Amino acid sequence: MTTFTALTTLPGPGPAEALAAALEDLEPAPSGVGVFEIEDGSGLWEVGGYFEAAPDETALALLAAAFGARPFAVSELPETDWVAKVRRELVPVEAGRFFVYGSHDADRVPEGSVALLIEAAMAFGTGHHGTTLGCLRALDRLMSEGWEAESVADIGCGTAVLAMAAAKVWGRPVYASDIDPVAVEVAAANAALNGLGDLVVTLEAAGFDHPDLKAAAPFDLIFANILKGPLIALAPDIAAAARDGARVILSGLLVTQAEEVTEVYREAGLQLIHREDIVDWTTLTLGR
Repeated sequence: MTTFTALTTLPGPGPAEALAAALEDLEPAPSGVGVFEIEDGSGLWEVGGYFEAAPDETALALLAAAFGARPFAVSELPETDWVAKVRRELVPVEAGRFFVYGSHDADRVPEGSVALLIEAAMAFGTGHHGTTLGCLRALDRLMSEGWEAESVADIGCGTAVLAMAAAKVWGRPVYASDIDPVAVEVAAANAALNGLGDLVVTLEAAGFDHPDLKAAAPFDLIFANILKGPLIALAPDIAAAARDGARVILSGLLVTQAEEVTEVYREAGLQLIHREDIVDWTTLTLGR
């Protein structure tokens, strides 16, 4: 099925959210609307709509003008079997002892590895992105140092690949939360697929705002692979939820943002232990 996208940018999260809300009321209505901060220091936010029929470009132009946004760029997307495409292009990922793969590569799992199955239809968080890869490497590094966690939280878990990695190596319950209910469903499905349904506790929550997370705190290990803005906002909560001697693994950061986030967490009481840059992305390991 042919689909269409309409994308624009404008400064500030408030105006972007307001434009996104107005975009949802457009006719024909978009099948989905997204709002994303452009992580280049410009202060711009991208607002995008996805349509199953050609959008009304006059209405889009009026919306852009009303909210002070740039004109929408409308594109027609060709029909694509995305699952087949991902299967062709995504190869397994090795991060130390961890091996992340799709079912089509089941025969390539190395003996002795910690294997994590993520289906191609759930490509975000498969380990191919520098942020997820960096987090898995950070976990592998901690384990190589003999470090072990009794209690773990994966905040903004996405596919729950990080939560599953911790649950698989230590055999203890891990809390995996996300603000997106679809991500929570995906996380639960992945945990069941990997035989970890009893160990990975999936929750819909913004940050630590869930009674089960609050009851389980403090944690020995906290993952937060999200974005700079939410990481900065969550710094006090993450620091409060980390017990003495805990480790915190942060990513979703551009290399240019790492020092600012490191300083925010230092002020919250967490010190930098290790930093790894993978292309444009940084992973930080912090400790109390």
